Amino acid sequence: MTTPMMAAAVTAVLVVGMVMTAEAVEVGEVGWRIHTLFSVECQDYFDWQTVGLMHSFRKARQPGPITRLLSCTPEERARYRGMGLAPTLEVPSMSRHPLTGDWYPAINKPAGVVHWLKNSKEAENVDWVVILDADMIIRGPIIPWELGVEKGKPVAAYYGYLVGCDNILAQLHTKHPELCDKVGGLLAMHIDDLKALAPMWLSKTEEVREDRAHWGTNITGDIYGQGWISEMYGYSFGAAEVGLHHKINDDLMIYPGYIPRPGVEPILFHYGLPFKVGNWSFSKLEHHEDGIVYECNRLFPPPPFPREVQMMEADPNVRRSLFLSIECINTLNEGLLFHHASMGCPKPQWSRYLSFLKSQKFSELTKPKYWNHPELESQISKETQHSDEPVEPNPKIHTLFSTECSPYFDWQTVGLMHSFYLSGQPGNITRLLSCTEKDLEQYKGRDLAPTHYVPSMSRHPLTGDWYPAINKPAAVVHWLNHVETDAEFIVILDADMILRGPITPWEYGAELGHPVSTPYDYLIGCDNELAKLHTRNPTACDKVGGVIIMHIEDLRKFAILWLLKTEEVRADKAHYATKFTGDIYESGWISEMYGYSFGAAELNLRHIIRKDILIYPGYVPEPGINYRVFHYGLKFSVGNWSFDKADWRNTDVVNTCWAKFPEPPNASSLSSEDEDILKRDKLSIECAETLNKALVLHHKRRNCPTSNAIGNQKPAIVSNEISLKTDGVLPNIRTPAHSDTSNSSSQPEANNGSTRIRIWMVGLWAVSVIGFLAVMSMILSNRKGDGPRVKANNRYKKAYVGPSDNATSYQLHNKHLLEAEMASEA
Repeated sequence: MTTPMMAAAVTAVLVVGMVMTAEAVEVGEVGWRIHTLFSVECQDYFDWQTVGLMHSFRKARQPGPITRLLSCTPEERARYRGMGLAPTLEVPSMSRHPLTGDWYPAINKPAGVVHWLKNSKEAENVDWVVILDADMIIRGPIIPWELGVEKGKPVAAYYGYLVGCDNILAQLHTKHPELCDKVGGLLAMHIDDLKALAPMWLSKTEEVREDRAHWGTNITGDIYGQGWISEMYGYSFGAAEVGLHHKINDDLMIYPGYIPRPGVEPILFHYGLPFKVGNWSFSKLEHHEDGIVYECNRLFPPPPFPREVQMMEADPNVRRSLFLSIECINTLNEGLLFHHASMGCPKPQWSRYLSFLKSQKFSELTKPKYWNHPELESQISKETQHSDEPVEPNPKIHTLFSTECSPYFDWQTVGLMHSFYLSGQPGNITRLLSCTEKDLEQYKGRDLAPTHYVPSMSRHPLTGDWYPAINKPAAVVHWLNHVETDAEFIVILDADMILRGPITPWEYGAELGHPVSTPYDYLIGCDNELAKLHTRNPTACDKVGGVIIMHIEDLRKFAILWLLKTEEVRADKAHYATKFTGDIYESGWISEMYGYSFGAAELNLRHIIRKDILIYPGYVPEPGINYRVFHYGLKFSVGNWSFDKADWRNTDVVNTCWAKFPEPPNASSLSSEDEDILKRDKLSIECAETLNKALVLHHKRRNCPTSNAIGNQKPAIVSNEISLKTDGVLPNIRTPAHSDTSNSSSQPEANNGSTRIRIWMVGLWAVSVIGFLAVMSMILSNRKGDGPRVKANNRYKKAYVGPSDNATSYQLHNKHLLEAEMASEA
């Protein structure tokens, strides 16, 4: 049992942990928004670099979104296979200059930045920009203001070989040669500075590239004399032209193989040069046409283990350099390992090296480094951390969400999957798709997410009760019984959610016996007769739901109880009343939520309840909280604009080319008189814009015809009103008119056959009934002599075998929710 003292200690540890991470930065608030950019081309060479950079971006917990500027010719784009490797903005290739015909791919970097500023909506909602190269590994969050960036004063790494800043080259190509800084690599600046600089960066790059008379090594420092570093001079001369004077920091970035200054912890690797450790070496140029990203379980040759490096070099500074070199390539290989797993590659054969990459020791060695926290520096130098013995692996995570075969859940799936890939959520994700055989035959959305197919329980096979919400626990039970997983923790979400950041057990304190969830305070049945009737441990009933983080062993024991208790509460019609359940419609629609709470109570699973994970759009956020999830289950509005997911129940926006939701107001148009209202409305706009962005990218992936784009930009209009036939307690529900669907979707695969589904259903419900009777037997045996409770249980049994309910709408799951104050995210 957790004592108040233990709870206080856990809370203190969590608070300290949050303070020590960059996640505490309020990056969502105007003035503090960060966006990271990097430029690549459509080549295998850049794809493996992208995998490494994206993996380190997530691992380092870099705040804000990241965009890959992908420059491709039409021919390259047609055969390119790496579109899913990173959030991407496609940029017309300038490798072959459209006017001069000069072949110079490096110009794509400034050209890509100019294109992003002009064509990306994200560029309108940014305050600070970090620009990296693809051949980099991030070791810790790059926070511009912590590095000293100011408006008019960017921060960059030192590129001392740019001798052209000191000679005739600068005098020829900038009116302010005295402002020419020898910088490059890491660039961090204010968005206004980038807007002024970017066109000049591109123009000066073209100018220096054309100045062949001054390509000589004595003028440029380019040992090949081929003008290849014209883009670097284009940056320096462009910055000088617009009056930007850099703060130069030579400690932020390091080339593997170089020796860092004593006491310095670089936060960025730039592996642009060959480096070696003993007899092992690595050069990126040796992998120029390497398709390693697409070859299952192939990694770069492993470097020596830390213990071997420890014995290799006596000089502590040189040894520190060697440790940094192997960390760089090990992080790159770790990224490839995770990428191959996400591709569905078979589990690789065990090796000592793989065991090391998956070990807690490696996780400790490579945890984020913080530039403004010197107490975290020089961790690798500790002798005790250089062990390469196989140890326990890091906790692995798998995310689940439940849906049905309908257009309503398809657009929610598109939104959730888009946000999952942007959020940096570790591990894989699976959609639990509950469908009848008839629905599955006609279903078009098989490719929307990694999917586990589940027989539909919407119509109860024994009672005939129509209750789609039961599909959620039933699907989890089915997944556990049919899928092998090595995940240690499971994160369970609803489809109507948008991820804004990773949800991890180590950040929120989940452990075996103690799941984490978010508060559902309207579940008043935990405090009254309802809990006493349906669980032997009513004092252990937690009012929770929404986001769930649970250890896999707890879930294996709990899932069947979740299903059984859902059936039990759903059958107890005598206690549907609002005074028992809090359900204002008294329809039993939140039985699944009580099934969860009562099932957890049966096992005495006490939740860590976190208010800082989830927020409903339309709610006022609490100051300083970085929410990780939008749950758009309720109607929300900004001025005259509003969004209610129930309005889009029957509109197929996924299969209708270029269909999307009405655009919310622009954040710049909001009044700043009330700061709380301003923050609330900005979060609401962010949620709606994320859904629309996901749909637009989905339509692009489906190759919707460009000619239809203009005519189809307007979403389907909510117009008609219908009234559902119910028990007389539901109001009228607005539903949009049906839209035409696209015929471009692939044909559905053959189903598994009715026999298999019927056998599964009969077997599951046989087990369910037996388990249910056993639980009820225990409850009754513990309550002998308690007359009123026995009567209540008798009423329950009669309700369970009685006639089925009339059809009710899944919309009630959202309409009944009572307002609960949630925390905010900046």
